[in-house]
Amino acid sequence: MTPDTNGTTVKKKLLVGIVAVGMAFSLAACSGGGGGRGGDAGGSSSGDNAGALIGVAMPTKVSERWIKDGDAVKSALEDKGYKVDLEYADNKIPQQVQQISNMITKGAKVLIVASIDGGSLSDQLDSAAKAGIKVISYDRLLTGNENVDYYVSFDNYKVGVDQGTSLLTGLGLADADGKKVDGASPKTIEVFAGSSDDNNATFFFNGAMDTLKPYIEDGSLTIGSGQDQFTQAATQQWDPATAKARMQNLIASTYSGGTKLDGVLSPYDGISIGIISALEGAGYSSDALPVITGQDAEAASVKSIIEGQQYSTIYKDTRQLADQSVVMADDILNGKTPETNDDKTYDNGVKVVPTYLFQPTIVTKDNYKEVLIDSGYYTEADLK
Repeated sequence: MTPDTNGTTVKKKLLVGIVAVGMAFSLAACSGGGGGRGGDAGGSSSGDNAGALIGVAMPTKVSERWIKDGDAVKSALEDKGYKVDLEYADNKIPQQVQQISNMITKGAKVLIVASIDGGSLSDQLDSAAKAGIKVISYDRLLTGNENVDYYVSFDNYKVGVDQGTSLLTGLGLADADGKKVDGASPKTIEVFAGSSDDNNATFFFNGAMDTLKPYIEDGSLTIGSGQDQFTQAATQQWDPATAKARMQNLIASTYSGGTKLDGVLSPYDGISIGIISALEGAGYSSDALPVITGQDAEAASVKSIIEGQQYSTIYKDTRQLADQSVVMADDILNGKTPETNDDKTYDNGVKVVPTYLFQPTIVTKDNYKEVLIDSGYYTEADLK
C-alpha cells in the first residue's frame, strides 16, 4: 500500500500495532502457569491448544493395569479440557499401528503411547514428527527412532532387583533387608522373563538375575533346568497360557523325578497365574507352592498372595504414571519443557530419551494393607 500525503495510513498502522500489543498482554495475563512436576496437575489448558486432541494408545485390555492406566490418563486430560482419543489394540501390532495413524490424521497434538512392540511404530513416529506432534512413551519405551520426545516409567531395573530380592527373602536366603542369611539350605528355582519385544522385560530380567547371581555362584541357588538366559525364559506378549505351557514342560523335564522346586522368578502377575495353574495341575498343593514372585499388584494376584499361593508382587502406582504423562502433555501444549529426572539411562537405540521415573514397592502378605489399601489403590472389598 502507498501512504497518502496526510499520514492516514501511518495512523492506521499505529492503531493496529497498539491493539495487537494490548491483545498480546491480555492473552499473556490469561495464560495459566503451574508448579509440581513441570506443571500444574489441576486447572485447564490455555492458549491456542485449549481443547486440543490428545491420542492415548494402550496395548491391551487383557491386563487390568492397562485399563486402569487408560482410564486414569483419559480422565485427567479431560479434566484439563482436552479431547481424548483412547484406543486399546488387543495386543495386535497392526491394530495399534492403524490406531496411531488415525490419531495423527485426526489432528492429535500429543501422542501418549504404551506400545505392544516398542520398535514397530517407526513410520508413525516419523509421521507424527512431520506433523509437529510430540510423543510421550508410556511405561514401555519406544525404540529405534529419534522422534520420541519423553518417557515416563518406573525404575525398571529396580523392579527386577526387587523381584530377585523378594524371591531370596521368601526362600529364606536373605532377610527382610535383603542381606544374605548364613547357613541357609540351598534352593532350586526356575526363572521366567517377559516379552522379548518389550524393552522393559530385559531391565526386569537383568535386575533380578544380577541380584540372584551371587547366590547362584556360591551354590545357594540352582536353576534346575539350567535355563538361565533371557531368550530361554522369555514369555511372548506376557501371555499366561504361554507361561503355563513352559512351566508344564519344566515340571515334566526336570521335576517329575522328585527334585523339589523351591521358587519361581516371575516378572508379571499374569505369568504367575499361569505358573500356579501348571503347578496345581501337576499335583502341587495350593498351600504348599514354591515361592513365586510377580509384578503389577493385579487384584487376582493380590488375592492369591493373601491366600498364601503367590508370595509377592511389585506394586507400581500407575496413578503416578498417568498423572505425570498428563503433566508432560499439558506442559508441551503450553510451551513449557516437561520436567525429567533421568536423562542418561533410557537409550532407545537412536537417542537417550528424557525420562521421568518413579520407584516400585515390594508387596507381600505382610504389607499389602499398608501399601495397597491405605493408599487408596484398592478397597478391602476389591480384594475379597
